[in-house]
Amino acid sequence: MICHSHQSASYNTPPMVGKGADDLQPEPNILKPGKFDLETRPLILDLLGHYPPCSCEYSFVNLFCWQNLYRYSWFFYKDSLVIHDDRSQALFMPMGEDLEPEELFELSKKAVAAGLSGSIGLVPESYVAIWQDLDRYFTITSDRDAADYVYLTEELAELKGNKLHKKKNLISQFKRAYPDYSIVPINEENCKSVMRFERRLLAGRPSVPRSLVEESDAMAMAFSHWNDLGLSGLMLLVKDKIAAFAVFSPLSSDTWDVHFEKSDVAFKGAAQMINCETARFLKGSARYINREQDLGIPGLRKAKLSYVPHALIEPYFLVPKLDLRSH
Repeated sequence: MICHSHQSASYNTPPMVGKGADDLQPEPNILKPGKFDLETRPLILDLLGHYPPCSCEYSFVNLFCWQNLYRYSWFFYKDSLVIHDDRSQALFMPMGEDLEPEELFELSKKAVAAGLSGSIGLVPESYVAIWQDLDRYFTITSDRDAADYVYLTEELAELKGNKLHKKKNLISQFKRAYPDYSIVPINEENCKSVMRFERRLLAGRPSVPRSLVEESDAMAMAFSHWNDLGLSGLMLLVKDKIAAFAVFSPLSSDTWDVHFEKSDVAFKGAAQMINCETARFLKGSARYINREQDLGIPGLRKAKLSYVPHALIEPYFLVPKLDLRSH
């Protein structure tokens, strides 16, 4: 599923919200929001099952690993889970049954009154299309930098066609240069060596952008809680040296999210190899692979577009018209 349809998926049981989910973390409300800890994980996974998300931002792995940077918190509003991103000063679109525009506007006003941001991000295009009166309450803009790149797993695994020929050629070059390469699953025992590899990549750069330091900190969180987060991953080895790695987890019933992926440029074709091997590994489990966003970074955008995404899911950003009185 590329994007949820604003209705609960077909499940035999209702979501945990409204029947004891609050017990996972006492009093999560707009004035005293909760934090993302491992006790919160069952709630988030349950909601993701009932309301498959459009964005990788809702992945519990991402919420947990990036929460120190973005200062995430959460609370319930009308039986929907609302996430606040303090760094970006925005609420996530509530996770649950759709709120009507006026209800969403009331949420924005309550958030502002509580000292939070009233702006709402990650709003699906389908919501904007359905609710024609949304612009009565909000100024609406598209958010290209937050668009998720979604690929068909089979296409990434097979790399057919002229547009992907260069990728396939680089993989062939890698295999000829390093015929003794191997693919090894990442687990709790060997993930520390992967983190050391990541640190070496950072140390080898002439200058290290702040964004890469922050990403490395998020990776450290992931590797420190590997089994608790239900993570999977692969290492590409040349003899006993790591040439590349990828870390991923399920986002929905048919989509897996690639959270982290790194390669050593000394091994030509390693980046293309780990991308392809990840898709081959997931081919029986996932129809789609979400390779997350480009964040407006030109080089990252070019790289993600070069793999010819099956879908580019561009969300919308809502800024409340707070001088408006709801009726």
